Amino acid sequence: MRTERKIALNFELRAGTPADIDALCAIDDDASELFVLAGLRLNRADEHEFEAAERSRWQTSLALGGTLIALDSDATPIGFAASGTRDGEPYLDQLSVLREFMRLGVGTCLLSATEQVFWRAGARSLWLTTYAHLSWNRPFYERNGYLRMPEGDCGPDMRRELDYERAWLPEPGRRIAMRKQLIGRL
Repeated sequence: MRTERKIALNFELRAGTPADIDALCAIDDDASELFVLAGLRLNRADEHEFEAAERSRWQTSLALGGTLIALDSDATPIGFAASGTRDGEPYLDQLSVLREFMRLGVGTCLLSATEQVFWRAGARSLWLTTYAHLSWNRPFYERNGYLRMPEGDCGPDMRRELDYERAWLPEPGRRIAMRKQLIGRL
């Protein structure tokens, strides 16, 4: 069945609204199972500080129009890209796709569309944080033009973001910042 869906996948993007928060959480919960399979288990309740802060950031992104949502042919959300800012520059807060729809171009499309939004707004670059050691994280972003940034090149907000993630997420030493230059690139 998955092969049939790969061939026939049609999806579209739309701006997220505050009413989409539960869909974002459900998509991210499903996508996070990959981390569990890789041995990165959070073991925290939904009301834990990290999860509450993540939900709050996504709600802010939705309220400010900074979230793109991928919809399948039935208009069901299958992925999202939520954005914010760090050090006055765009920051990709989260990119998640339902596992059933991974490796079909949904994440790449969401990432590219997010870059286009910021490029049109005159942003110089787009930042993100990710795991360096997982095959579907750093290499995915590198294929899309992102470079690992030394912490000395990160502003204070990005360093705080990394410190915060390292305090709560498994494998803290493997969290890295990445950046793609947008000016003259798209």
